[in-house]
Amino acid sequence: MTNFFSSDFTLGILGGGQLGKMLLYETRKFDIQTIVLDPSAEAPCRIACNEFTRGDLMDYDTVLNFGRKADVITFEIEGVNVDALEKLEAEGKKVYPSSQTLKRIQDKGVQKDFFSSHEIPTAAYKKCPSKKAFLEGLQKGEISLPLVWKSTTGGYDGKGVAIIKNMDAAEDLPETECIAEDLIPFKNELAVIVARNPSGEVKTYPVVEMEFHPEANQVEYVICPARIDASVAEKARKVAEKVSEAYQHVGLLAVEMFQTEEDEILVNEVAPRPHNSGHYSIEAAFTNQFEQHLRAILDLPLGETESKAGGVMVNLVGEEGYTGNVVYENISEILKLKGVTPHIYGKKITRPFRKMGHVTIVNADLSEARKIAEEVKKTIRVIS
Repeated sequence: MTNFFSSDFTLGILGGGQLGKMLLYETRKFDIQTIVLDPSAEAPCRIACNEFTRGDLMDYDTVLNFGRKADVITFEIEGVNVDALEKLEAEGKKVYPSSQTLKRIQDKGVQKDFFSSHEIPTAAYKKCPSKKAFLEGLQKGEISLPLVWKSTTGGYDGKGVAIIKNMDAAEDLPETECIAEDLIPFKNELAVIVARNPSGEVKTYPVVEMEFHPEANQVEYVICPARIDASVAEKARKVAEKVSEAYQHVGLLAVEMFQTEEDEILVNEVAPRPHNSGHYSIEAAFTNQFEQHLRAILDLPLGETESKAGGVMVNLVGEEGYTGNVVYENISEILKLKGVTPHIYGKKITRPFRKMGHVTIVNADLSEARKIAEEVKKTIRVIS
């Protein structure tokens, strides 16, 4: 077994955002050496890794040369050069999740086709190679309104996704390859995080419930456990395990789902990395998602996934109307509240709806945690 701890072993992380920063909490805990690549000189990871490199994650040579300095490579963002990852694997480097897993997820059209070919329940969809093809599909009646429009690549944090109810809205969409999905009437948006290591050990976290901001299409609250029947929760975990089995990923896989009015589970999309829906686990779970990702990619035994108490996570995003040097107004007030832990991501500049941090509320009574979360949301403001 490789000696990962207090040794020359080096973990390479592609992407230096908040997910990488929170992963570095765990590498520092275990004294694992890390190198990070990110295009921004102000990346949150820069203060916590052993070596920071500024560079383009989509540039083949940059990713290849960076990866050659590491023993194991992982990523905290899907927008990385897959060809470079394939070359690194061919040279004997361990890349987790693998280039093949990323290739099947990076493009949402490919992702949807993967669900269909593996009989994973998902909303009906049509792929369109261009805006013109999308509009023609609408005019011919091959695509029906209302629908969910998604850019196949480049979408994140609510970008690249829109609910389209009329032709005027369709005309305003950007020029890009896209998918048109049926708009599903649902009771809840749920998520399950699945961990898998190279030895094949698999564990799932409890089902979480996600409440979204109506305008920004971003998660405002993540509630664990989800306030759903046990039978529905069991069904969601089984679907997530099926998705994990299909991908044979190594690391974490976040599976976002819809609970329909008939209590069926449909997979919305997946992310092969630590995920916003798992942030609650830092305070509320026996093994947080970042430690679990580390355990998985290093082929260590997976940790216990159950929660210690009820957890609610509140996303901190930039207020509308503010762009500039960030100020966390009233943060001292929320620190007075029971069970509250803020996480500030280290981004110096705020702008409307930019993810700047999150706050976790832990309480034995989930309904009380949700009330405190509402108070947190009303109290703290991310302004400039």
